[in-house]
Parts: sequence; C-alpha cells; structure tokens
Amino acid sequence: MFQKKRTGWAMGAVLAAALAAPGAMAASEVRIGVVNDYASWNPYADSTAQMYMTWCQTYGCLGTFDTRDGKYKPLLAERWEVSKSNPNEWTFYLRKGLKRHVDGKELTAEDVAHSIWRNKNDKRSSQKQNTRDVKSWKVVDKYTIKFYTKKPTAPLLSFIFDRLIITGKDLYDKHGIKVDRKAPWGYGPYKVKDIVVGQRMVIEKNKNWPGIKKSNPDRIIFKKIKEAEARITGLFNGELHMAQFIPPHLIKRVRANKNVVVKATSPVEVMFLAMNQAYKPWDNKKVRQAVAYSINRKAIVKSIFQGGASILHGPVGPGQYGYSSAVTPKYSYNPAKARQLLKEAGYPNGLAIDFYTANGRYINDRQSSQAIVPMLEAVGFKVKFHTPEYSTQWPMVRNGKRPFYYQGRGSVVDPSAAVAQYFETGRSPRIGYSNVKLDGILAAERQEFNPEKRKKLLLKAFNHIQEEVPAFFLWRINQYYGISNKIDFTPTSTDRIFGFDITVK
Repeated sequence: MFQKKRTGWAMGAVLAAALAAPGAMAASEVRIGVVNDYASWNPYADSTAQMYMTWCQTYGCLGTFDTRDGKYKPLLAERWEVSKSNPNEWTFYLRKGLKRHVDGKELTAEDVAHSIWRNKNDKRSSQKQNTRDVKSWKVVDKYTIKFYTKKPTAPLLSFIFDRLIITGKDLYDKHGIKVDRKAPWGYGPYKVKDIVVGQRMVIEKNKNWPGIKKSNPDRIIFKKIKEAEARITGLFNGELHMAQFIPPHLIKRVRANKNVVVKATSPVEVMFLAMNQAYKPWDNKKVRQAVAYSINRKAIVKSIFQGGASILHGPVGPGQYGYSSAVTPKYSYNPAKARQLLKEAGYPNGLAIDFYTANGRYINDRQSSQAIVPMLEAVGFKVKFHTPEYSTQWPMVRNGKRPFYYQGRGSVVDPSAAVAQYFETGRSPRIGYSNVKLDGILAAERQEFNPEKRKKLLLKAFNHIQEEVPAFFLWRINQYYGISNKIDFTPTSTDRIFGFDITVK
C-alpha cells in the first residue's frame, strides 16, 4: 500500500470503498494514476484536458481529434458539414439509436441544443469560451441540429469537439441545478459511477455502446496522485495499471521493471510564463521582454528535463497546425539585454515580483520554475516564489487572479482555440491581454477556410504575440506513461484516455 504520509490516501481503502457493494466488482478493472483534480460533478465547471476527456466518454461529446491519424472523429455525431452557400452555417447529424444510461432515452438534437445553452448560461460554466463563436442554433429534426456562427469560423471543431459536453434537457428540466448529482446519465461509451471531488472518479462501461468491445475494461478508476514516486510505486505494486506523466529522471527505473512498459507521446501541450497585464509591472512591454531574455531554456531542458523537452519559439512547435520556423522574434538567453530592458522600463534598481507555479501538476513544474527564479534574479528581478496546490492555483488562473505564473495549455493541435482563449480580448481573464490589432488577425484567420492563407494569418498572429510577449513560450515536454503488461493502450498527444482505446489482456 502507499504510505499515507506520502500520498494522503491508501489505495486499498479507496478501492475497498469503491467496490464495497455486493456484486460491484467489475469483470475487468483498470486503475489509472492521474495528476489533475476531479473538481466537481458539474460537467461544465472545469476546463482541463482531463475533465473534457472524462465527460466526453461519459455524458458524451460530438466528436474528438485523433492525433494518431490527424483527423476529427465522430462520437455522438455521425457526420457534419459546412454550408457551401453560407460559411456561418454548420450542420451536425447525430447517430441514431444512442440510448442514455439508466433510463434508455434516445439522444436527440434537443439535448445538443440544451447543452450549448447550458454551456453558455450555467453560472458555474468554465467553458463559455468554447462556444463564444456560436451565435445561435436550430433543431432541424430529431437527429439534426444547425449551429450558426457570428462570422465564418474555419476551426470551429477545435473549439467544440470534445469540449461541448452533451447532457439531457429533460433531466435538467426535472432536477434543475441538482441534476448532475441526482442523474449523471449520459450517452457515452462509459457511465459515471462515482466521484470524490478532489480525489477520484469511477466510470463503468456502457455495454450497449455501438462498437464497445468485451476486451475494453468494465470499470475504470481514475485517481489523482500528485507525486510521481507514488504513481510509480502503485504501478509496480499492481495497484495501478497506468501511471501518467513519468518524469525524465525516473524513466530508466520504470523501464527496468519487467511488468511495465513505457510509452511516449509527441507533446501538443505548450508551457509558458503568463504575464497578466491587469497587474503592474506586466503592463510594461519592456519588463515582459526582459523576462524573455533572462531565461536560459537550453540549460533547463538539458538539466531539469534531461533532454526530454523541445524549446518553443511561439505558441506552437513542429507538428502542430500553423507552425512555421519563420516566426519572429526568437528570444535567446541574453541577461545583459534583459538588465538593460529593465533599466529602460524604469527599474534600474531592480523589481519585486511574485511568481506562481503549481506543484505536481506538470512534469517537473516546481523544479523548472525553481531554476527560472535565479535567472530572473540575476538580471534584477526580486522574486517571491509561490508553489500552491493546483486545486488552489487553477481557479485563481481561470479567474485572472495570478499576475505572473507558469502554465501549460494542452491539446493544442489547431492553435486557434488556445490562442483566442489566452490572447483575444474578452475570451477569458487568464492573462488580461487586449490588443485590437491582434483581435483583427485572429478574427480573420478563423474566417479563412483556405488552409495556406489561414496559416499565413496564424503566423502573423504568432509574430504579434512574440513581439508583445503577453506570454513567453518555453517548451513542450515529452509525455511518458507507465503501463502494466496486463493492459494494452497507446497514449495520444492530447493526453485523452478513452476506455474504448484500452484493451484488457
């Protein structure tokens, strides 16, 4: 068993509680150690890759992006199309015969219409930015719904696929805001069995889902385990079948275990330093540029990540949509220039700042941030370093309450949604950036359906962000999973763990 003093919980006790009911033991069970919180029963109340992944396979979502072949895949939707005569009109055709967990009600377009309404209107929704471009919608028939965008939006699927969670209109009408606890019933390949907020989520297979296999696990337990050592211990002991995000310095140890295999993914999560301009001194461009010149990213990648990360010049790297090596400016380590910029910004005697990073949310987040601190101090910043729990840090970031922080943005396949979320006026308060010129470029790229023209507009947006530095992009970290030989699973770059992709041997 894990030691309570190290992890704050005992896996055996957790599993015993989860499986205590007579007959509750599933025929096959997979236990997965993850790093993020399970924040709420409300499927609209959080906006992390982990929660989108979990709600998408339980309540259901229209579709998802598969990085293995670079294509959008349908889930609740059967197909979709953009009107040739009106690029603001998107039509989604639902799969017929999808029955809801527990009561067997069939999925209809009314449920999708309700879901986009709730996404926009639920007081606890943290996902409104995903549907901002959808102006209205219309139920055509039982299985068909149209979305109307404010302007042509070429990357609409990157905003809504596996981010628009589909919930039942009739259940909401009956239970109101208590529906998520009273009737957490969905249309996906798995169903919600239990949630302990901040600790774990248990889901069970929907055996009636089209295409679900007997070899897919009957039950999956996702458990938050912040410490990498504890995740690895659980994997070695057989208490876990999968451990997410193995840090580089532990890879050899995991690979040496004959009962475990290590699998890696090409990262699409981008890491950056966010500088919220709602707070001084981050409204000063020269201060932001001083940060960019003060950090020796090559040294950190070599020492902290042991080469298991790639440096970013802009919001995306090779393999992500819109990447271009022509992005400019590219910041290199230049402490003398950083000191000069601080002096020009009006801080010749140094500048006191607060720097926040979560501890255990991202691979080596505390360690890499600790390495950044003396680099900042060497050029004149006087840093007060904070390492709050992610459960505390994340709400503050979402609500724009952190001035300077280390952050990751996952699932950046097409960067349009991510760039808009952090840098477009009014999308979210996370970074407090507003620039009319950039807003215009981002609006133009979303309206451009020609891929080459759209990539040129994205490059223009990237160049603007690089010049203004509302965030300084750092690196993409290789993601490593430890996986038991008792299961077969190939992780994807978006870190989605879907039960129908897992095979129990």
